Amino acid sequence: MLQRELLSVYFVAGTQDCLHLSTGTPEQKLLSTLETALQAGITCYQFREKGELALQDKQAQWQLARDCQALCRQYGVPFVLNNDVEMAVKLGADGVHIGQKDMAALEAIKLIQGKLFLGISNSTLYELQNSLKLPDIDYWAVGAIFNTASKPDAMQNVGIDLIRQAKQLDPNKPLVAIGGISVDNVANIWAAGADGVAVISAITRSDNVMQTVQNLYPPLRT
Repeated sequence: MLQRELLSVYFVAGTQDCLHLSTGTPEQKLLSTLETALQAGITCYQFREKGELALQDKQAQWQLARDCQALCRQYGVPFVLNNDVEMAVKLGADGVHIGQKDMAALEAIKLIQGKLFLGISNSTLYELQNSLKLPDIDYWAVGAIFNTASKPDAMQNVGIDLIRQAKQLDPNKPLVAIGGISVDNVANIWAAGADGVAVISAITRSDNVMQTVQNLYPPLRT
């Protein structure tokens, strides 16, 4: 069973999120950012190489995923792959995350055969109700809670109330909030009952990753 504490500070990123950094190849920029975040104390990492600015070569994606996985293992942090269930299984990832428009959840469950933990994105109460019918889903991601530029394909600003609604549906299902979360608004996320926060730009755009990660933690764990 997935320990909900592993979702506390859940870093999501690919090369497309680190292109603004000044030195190195896109791969080096991501790996450097990831290692800094691992040193700062993130509890989970999701490799999400997606969009027009992401690496398009599958072999390059595979190699980068392996390098990110190796870093996560070095720091004892779960490595999660976004969307690509087959790659996740082949890599021996710790988990895989799918969206509502990605591979069908039942197909993903069949492919992973209980060897990886599985998360699914939810942006509406209807999607949460459907996710509730799938006991093999290990955690729910809810969002985008606030507006975000990191995931332009995501439904924007679904609001904190959706976290509360999710917890009412299944108070025992680990839940991570995502979308526009920063150190300035994270307290509201914890107050609503989330088990974790998933962030992209809060870390990739931070001037002090160590301080940012510590400030994202639940109040009792700072």
